[in-house]
Amino acid sequence: MGALPKCVVGESLLDTPRPEHPRPDFERKDWLNLNGEWEFEIDTGSSGAEQGWASGRREFNERILVPFPPESRLSGLGYIDFMPSVWYRCIFSVPEAWAGRRLLLHFGAVDYDATVWVNGVKVGHHKGGYTPFHCDITQVAHVHETNTVTVYAKDDCRSGLQPAGKQSPRFHSYGCMYTRVTGIWQTVWLQAVPRSYLQGFRLVPDLENGAACVTLWLGGDPGRFRACLTVVDAEGSELASFERKASGGIVTVPVEIVRARAWSPEDPYLYGLRLELISGSGLRDEVQSYFGLRDIRIRGGRILLNGKPCFLRFVLDQGYYADGVYTAPSEEALRKDIELAQTMGFNGARLHQKVFEPRFLYWADRLGYLVTGEFGDWGLNLAEAAAREAVVDEWVEALERDFNHPCIVMWTPFNERVFLRSDEAAVALMRRVYRLTKQLDPTRPVIDTSGYTHVETDVYDVHDYEQDPAVFKAHYDRFGETGAESDLYGRPGGEDAPYTGQPVMVSEYGGTWWREAQVDDGSWGYGQRPGSVQELLERYRALTEALLQNLRIAAFCYTQLYDIEQEANGLYTYTRRPKLDPEAVKRVNRQPAWMEQTPHGEG
Repeated sequence: MGALPKCVVGESLLDTPRPEHPRPDFERKDWLNLNGEWEFEIDTGSSGAEQGWASGRREFNERILVPFPPESRLSGLGYIDFMPSVWYRCIFSVPEAWAGRRLLLHFGAVDYDATVWVNGVKVGHHKGGYTPFHCDITQVAHVHETNTVTVYAKDDCRSGLQPAGKQSPRFHSYGCMYTRVTGIWQTVWLQAVPRSYLQGFRLVPDLENGAACVTLWLGGDPGRFRACLTVVDAEGSELASFERKASGGIVTVPVEIVRARAWSPEDPYLYGLRLELISGSGLRDEVQSYFGLRDIRIRGGRILLNGKPCFLRFVLDQGYYADGVYTAPSEEALRKDIELAQTMGFNGARLHQKVFEPRFLYWADRLGYLVTGEFGDWGLNLAEAAAREAVVDEWVEALERDFNHPCIVMWTPFNERVFLRSDEAAVALMRRVYRLTKQLDPTRPVIDTSGYTHVETDVYDVHDYEQDPAVFKAHYDRFGETGAESDLYGRPGGEDAPYTGQPVMVSEYGGTWWREAQVDDGSWGYGQRPGSVQELLERYRALTEALLQNLRIAAFCYTQLYDIEQEANGLYTYTRRPKLDPEAVKRVNRQPAWMEQTPHGEG
């Protein structure tokens, strides 16, 4: 076979997969999407570095469509066996207009341990399969000639030392474990910035006072600047501008808005935000963003949104796609999943065992969809010190990336961790991560570990897959009457933290097994399969009403929005076809919740 053509990316967006800007919350006009066809090689012996592959001179034998993982059909490979190490290579050009500027090479996510070279020079290294990183390639990239980027990714979800979420540690998917993801699975892009530039920002909303506090981080060369923030309304008209001197690496700018408008699921109003860095010679850097003003807090066993009781009618969303695995085939697919949930009357979702891409959170912000920011902690053996450090490091990066999204109303770093109180390492880790999260973000409630052994938590949640509605209802009736700790279902005896009046959330329930063709196809779900669609709907109604009509239940999360591979317990199929009439489900979900109506818990 003759030599394959070189993979040159970034020349046109016409055929570029996922061409949209990956960070609408922090967007500059000068950027270059590097998605497209790259060279690819599986390094079964993890010896490519010793063989000189990092030099960028060796062409790899396969072709892959970035940003889709090699396990996916959309990547062009569909290779589902274990890949301990993989290599990527592509050639790109830097626009001549960018000469003299700082060049940043961004990766949305690479699973798991990534090293990057440009023109044979190592420019960066990152551990973490869910969080972004960038490399400053200013000193090694050439403007007037082509450049080669080489990426090496090591991935071992069986090691117990890296977060893997629902990626199967066996060759085949099984139970609630699905197809693995290796290497690049989010957008790669190049960005031109000034020598001094805006590196990031954090916005803390203050709805009660119609204000916000914005903290900017500056990157690059030191100097004296002015930071200017301009707030615009939804139609693009300027509402106000605010300036502060910025002589160090950080500057805080208070923002006030006359007649402030709150963000909520009913009215997801977003303000535009223009961030500018200005020196004596003029504009140095400009970033476009947005924000929503909303307040989330806990009082008297309730969750309050903008000061009013808000029952969380959530559905479990695991972020899987039949053709892209972790990576949505298009931006429209991200938006559609939110709209499918809203069509059935859900006001939000647990984004489960995965850190979702920023573009999903952007649409949740736009559409008024409440979510919990979670993490793919499964796969970690927390008895290992290295695993404990890995989860802390990457969790902090996830918090930093997603802090500004108004759609996120709760954080949940762990899921279904079961341990004894005598397990000092596990208890210490849960408490450490809970308290660290509260320090980094005091504005949102935190669940330490969803469903099972709590150590320190703002919301007391349980998982309950009982399929008999009468039995399921009985699990919570007594607690609804008394509010007593002894009557709260699902607590593992003395191993759990004391219940002290937190809001109670049944954060996983349902999961009813149903496929249209009631045959033995290897699929599974919870409980005995209903005999008909009507019976399925009736079970859903009875289970859900048991929670809506309980005075002390503040939130629920139904498992799950859509089937995934062999797990057939979704309200939609894996290809997003509804199993039930969406309007019928919506009528159930939109019933008034007792928690929202009664005076209990105003406190």
